[in-house]
Amino acid sequence: MPNKLEATIDIAATPEQVWSVISDLKRMPEFSPQCIRMQPLGKVKTGTWTVNLNKDGAKVWPTTSRIVRFEPNRALAFRMTENRTIWSYTLEPTAEGTRVTQRRDVPNGVTWIVRKVIDTALGGEASFEAALVSGMNETLGKIKKSVEK
Repeated sequence: MPNKLEATIDIAATPEQVWSVISDLKRMPEFSPQCIRMQPLGKVKTGTWTVNLNKDGAKVWPTTSRIVRFEPNRALAFRMTENRTIWSYTLEPTAEGTRVTQRRDVPNGVTWIVRKVIDTALGGEASFEAALVSGMNETLGKIKKSVEK
């Protein structure tokens, strides 16, 4: 069973400043090492679909997702169609700025085909999840750098 994954960073900026970057999903390839493209199909809000292109080394694959939570300056989450995972960003004001938490939740497990791909093409669950957490930390670090400049 896949694990809940989480990474957190503090950013010296207001939640509104951080939100303006995180909610611009077309910018996701600037930050995420696995995202080549994220294209919202319409205005970004709860219910909006996105078409995405992802990579892992030389492997490239398309995905789709749907925004399931959209709370300006507070939270953004989208559910991946292919593997049922939910990726989210939560913003909390702090005395120095904003704490951002990125999570990957798997509330209903993944399909057997996704399980097979992880085991055979992506190095197995432990290796795959370690790479995802590393990517989450890289993503948050790049968001921080972008917002704080």
